[in-house]
Amino acid sequence: MEITLDKHSANQASIKITLNEADYQPKVDAKLKDYAKKAAIRGFRPGKAPVSMVKNIYGTSILVDEINAILGESLNNYLKEQTFRILGEPLPVEKADNSIDWKTQKDFDFEYKIGFVDSVVVALDKNTKGIKYTIKVDDKLINETIENLKSQYGDSTNPEVSEAGDNIYGDMKAAEGDFSKTLSLPLSKISKKLASKFTGISKDAVIEFDAKEVKKEEWSEAFGLTEEESNEAKGTFTFTVKNINRTESAQLNQEFFDKIFGPGVVNSEEEFITKVKETLQGSYDRESKVFTEEELKKALVEKANLSLPDTFLKEWLLRANEGKVTLADVENEYPLYAKQLTWSLISNQIAKDNGIQAEHADVIEKTKEMIREQFASSGLGAQLEASMDMFVDNYLKGNEGQNYMNMLTSVQNEKVLSFVQEKIDLTEKTISIDEFKELLEK
Repeated sequence: MEITLDKHSANQASIKITLNEADYQPKVDAKLKDYAKKAAIRGFRPGKAPVSMVKNIYGTSILVDEINAILGESLNNYLKEQTFRILGEPLPVEKADNSIDWKTQKDFDFEYKIGFVDSVVVALDKNTKGIKYTIKVDDKLINETIENLKSQYGDSTNPEVSEAGDNIYGDMKAAEGDFSKTLSLPLSKISKKLASKFTGISKDAVIEFDAKEVKKEEWSEAFGLTEEESNEAKGTFTFTVKNINRTESAQLNQEFFDKIFGPGVVNSEEEFITKVKETLQGSYDRESKVFTEEELKKALVEKANLSLPDTFLKEWLLRANEGKVTLADVENEYPLYAKQLTWSLISNQIAKDNGIQAEHADVIEKTKEMIREQFASSGLGAQLEASMDMFVDNYLKGNEGQNYMNMLTSVQNEKVLSFVQEKIDLTEKTISIDEFKELLEK
């Protein structure tokens, strides 16, 4: 057997394997004898058919199977000995249908394409800069959240006369053409000037307005029109009021506190405000943590400067998912795949270099945290904890065990990123929620 490697570029190569008769024939002969002992062939008692007859019937399929087994094992062993890291799986270079004569041929040549990276080097030192963001929950954000909750959990009424902030239910028609639509118009989502036409009116009132009075985004956000309908909206419209809907803000009382946080969790307005602040801070701490980690990933990916075998990987993705995706699908999704693959290579290398491991106990604890977050507002409390082991077990066994592997990867990434933050020049920065939103939009 001869195996040769031919590097075409810095990250793509071909491997050629040449087999001669001595490499495979002993295994083929042994398999034929084994078949002969078990084969049931008409005219012969089981196991009594001549080997020559068994070879005539099963010889080619046995030869193909044994050669494929030898190729797989030899290729895997050869790749394990290399210093570079294989990406994806080796792709066999397809031959013409008649290029192999399994009946008479003695020597065989096979070729595979591979993609790889030579090495992954990430120097973690103070030359690498990073920012750890913390979002400050201020009084403005707390007050806005409480007002939204009061509105969300308030009582709905149908007043006789409309006011600013009401929802006006009715029929809208174009003066020209046959366009008509029944809708609920939230006055809070249209301009004050236009909303003034809908305030101080009663049921059965007919309001007339011009399309020019409606801002472009209001057609979809407030009137619920499609993009096509918005583009065609011109001239005069009438709106016939069928009902007026209003949500009265909830009162800050025990009933309201219990609806938000569960029975008896908070028992005063002061405790409620404190709990809202804690909940918001916890939520934004998680968001800022994710954002900080994503920014660190970008910095490490840029520093590592890995060159992926893009052409090979696209072909491998197409072949590995044959019939499920098109070339266009692969082209569209490849940038995200390449980004995730690059980070995976970096994370695994940092973990290997620094003895970082995700333990089973870590996976269990992280799964518990995820489940608690999902049921945070359910009010189950003690019931949830009593059944926690069952929830965890069911989740980790789900998706044919892939959930466990995903959680294992997630734990390792968290440990790697925590380690990275200890080694680099990390600046802590507190920002407002508005500043955070601006960062997300960049």
